[in-house]
Amino acid sequence: MVEQAQITPEQAEKEFEEKADYNLRLYQKVYKRSVEEPEKFWADVAEQLIDWFEPWKKVFVQEDPMTKWFVGAKLNASYNAVDRHVRSGRGNKAAVVWESERGERRIVTYNDLYYEVNRWANALRELGVRKGDRVTIYMPLTPEGVTAMLATARLGAIHSVVFAGFGAQALADRIEDAGSKVVVTADGFPRRGKIVNLKAIVDEALDKLGSKSTVQKVLVWRRSGIDVNMKEGRDVEFSEVGKYKYIEPVPVEATDPMFILYTSGTTGKPKGIVHSTGGYLVGTSLMLLWSYGLSQENDVLFNTSDIGWIVGHSYITYSPLVMGRTVVIYESAPDYPYPDKWAELIERYRATTFGTSATFLRYLMRYGEDYIKAHDLSSLRVIVTNGEPLNYAPWKFGLEAVGGGAVFMSHQWWQTETGGPNIGYLPGLVYLPMKSGPAVGFPLPGNKIGVVDENGNPAKPRQRGYLVMYPPFPPMMMIGMWNDPNNERLKKTYFSKFGTSVYYPGDFAMMDEEGYIWVTGRADETIKVAAHRIGAGEVESIVTAHPAVSEAAAIGLPDPVKGEQVHIFVVLKEGYKPSPELAKSIQEHVRKFMGAIVTPDIHFVGKLPKTRSGKVMRRVIKAVMMGQSAGDVSTLEDEASMDEIKKAVEEFKKEVSGSS
Repeated sequence: MVEQAQITPEQAEKEFEEKADYNLRLYQKVYKRSVEEPEKFWADVAEQLIDWFEPWKKVFVQEDPMTKWFVGAKLNASYNAVDRHVRSGRGNKAAVVWESERGERRIVTYNDLYYEVNRWANALRELGVRKGDRVTIYMPLTPEGVTAMLATARLGAIHSVVFAGFGAQALADRIEDAGSKVVVTADGFPRRGKIVNLKAIVDEALDKLGSKSTVQKVLVWRRSGIDVNMKEGRDVEFSEVGKYKYIEPVPVEATDPMFILYTSGTTGKPKGIVHSTGGYLVGTSLMLLWSYGLSQENDVLFNTSDIGWIVGHSYITYSPLVMGRTVVIYESAPDYPYPDKWAELIERYRATTFGTSATFLRYLMRYGEDYIKAHDLSSLRVIVTNGEPLNYAPWKFGLEAVGGGAVFMSHQWWQTETGGPNIGYLPGLVYLPMKSGPAVGFPLPGNKIGVVDENGNPAKPRQRGYLVMYPPFPPMMMIGMWNDPNNERLKKTYFSKFGTSVYYPGDFAMMDEEGYIWVTGRADETIKVAAHRIGAGEVESIVTAHPAVSEAAAIGLPDPVKGEQVHIFVVLKEGYKPSPELAKSIQEHVRKFMGAIVTPDIHFVGKLPKTRSGKVMRRVIKAVMMGQSAGDVSTLEDEASMDEIKKAVEEFKKEVSGSS
C-alpha cells in the first residue's frame, strides 16, 4: 500500500491563494469584456438564453438618459417562461412548488403552468385586455399570482403588481397612475392565522377613485372562500371566464414596457418604474445563473420575497421560469407558524439556493442555532441576501449556522430601478474570495460602477463617497418612469447630482484596495453628530457585532448641543435580558469602534417595525420618537412592533424627566 503524501498547512494555504488568484483573474477577464465590448458580450448572452421571434437591429442604443437594449427585436416573456420548456421536454418538471401556512401544498409542472397561463390569458382577453393595456395584480403569493403576471405578458399587456400588504389608498394611487383597465385579485388569503380580505380593499380603493377610476373589470379568484361583495357589471368570478383556450403569445418589441412596479412612496408620490421586455429578461436570467448560482439544470430556488417586490418579479416569476428552473414559494412569513418553517422548506424540497434578506438572517440569530441543526440543509450551495447591508454577525450566522460552513454567501446590491444585481458575487461562474460587511462585492458584469466624492471625482480607496453608475446601463435596468413626459422626474431623481449621464441611486459607498465595493447605507439616512456625518447602517453594523444583539435600528434625533443624538433600538438574542448594565456594555462597544463622539441612547424592544420585505422602517421609529404621524404604514409586517416602539419611547421620556 502506497502512503499518500501529506499536504502541509503552508502548501494548503499556497494552493488556496493560487486558486483565489486564478478565480479573481477569471472574473476580471469576464468583467473587462462586458464593459469594453458590451455589444458582443450581451449579444452572446441574449442568443444563448432567450428565444426571439425576430432578431435585433442594434444591440443597444444610449438615449437621454437610459439605455435601450436589443432594439428592433421581438419576443414574448410568457413564451420564454412556459411554452419553450413544454416544447423542449421539460413539461413534467416542477416549475413552481407552493406551500401555505395551513399546510396546503401544490407542485405545478411546466405542463400545468402552460395550461393555467392560457386559461388566465383567455380570461383576461374575455375582459377586453389587449396589447399595451395595464392590468393591476393584487394577489397573494400563490401560483395564481405568478400565472396572472405571465398571462398578462402573454397578451402583450403591461402588469402592475401591487404588494398584497398595501392598503386601499396605496392601491388606489397605483391604479390611478397606471391607468389600469382590469384589476386581478383574490377574495382573501391567510396571513399569520388571520384572513386578509383583499377584495374589500380593492372595493375601498376603487370607491376612493370614484369617477377617476379607469378600471372596467375586477377579476376575482376564489382563494379562501370567504363572502365578498361582487359589484354587478364590474366584478367577474374567475371560474366564469377562466376556460382553457390556447392563446397565441403576442410578439412585442424588446424595448416595449413589460411591467410597472411602484416604489413605496414614503417620500412623496410613488414612482412607477418601467422595465422593458428583452433587456430585462436577458439581464435577470444571466444573474440567476451567475449571481444566484442556479447554473445547473436541477437547481432549486427558495426565495422568501413576494411578487409585489422587484426581487419577486426577477427571482420568483421571471428568470427562474425563463431558465427552466424550479422555484419554491411560501404564502406566509417564513417564520410562521414556527421559527424554522423556512428550514423545513429547504429540507423538504432540497433547495440549492436560499434567497432571503439580510434582515431576516439577523432576525433568525435571536433563536440561536440548535433548531437549525434539527434540519438537513446539506442541499444548499448558495445563500443570496439583498435589501439591506449584511453585517458581519448575520453573515457569519448564515455561513456557519445555516450553511454549515459549506455555502457561498452571495450578498448583492441592487434596486427596483436596476432590476437585478449590480454589485455582488458570481458563485454560478467563479468563486471569488468572500468578505463580510455591508453589501460587499464586485461590480457584476455589464455594470460600470464607481465611488465618487462630493465633486464627482473618484474617491480614494476606503474613502467614503457616493455610489454611481455610468452608461451603458445593464440590460435589466429600468427604461424610465410611467407618466413622466420627457423623463423630467427621472432626471431630477437620479441624474441631477453628478451630471446628466451619471446615475446616482442615493447610497454611500467605499471601494477598498482590492476592488470590493462596500455600500454603507442610504445617504439620506445619515445622522449628523457634532458636524460628523454618520451612516445609520454603519452604526447598526457595529451594534449587531455585540454578542447580545440580534437586530438594531439607528436613528438621529435633534440635540441642542450635538445637532443630533444617536438612538439605537435593540432586539436581543434569546438568553439575554434588558438591563442598564447591558445598555452600558453596548454603548461602550459602539464607542470603542466609533469614538467618544458616538455615545448612543439604547432602547430595548422585542421587535422592530419592518416591511413585509424585511426592511426596517426607520422613518416610522423616528416619527414615533418625535411624536409625529408615522404616515403610511400599510406595509408594516407586525402592528405589535409599533407598540414596542411606543413603550420604549414612554420609558425614555420617564428616564429623561426623572433625571432632569
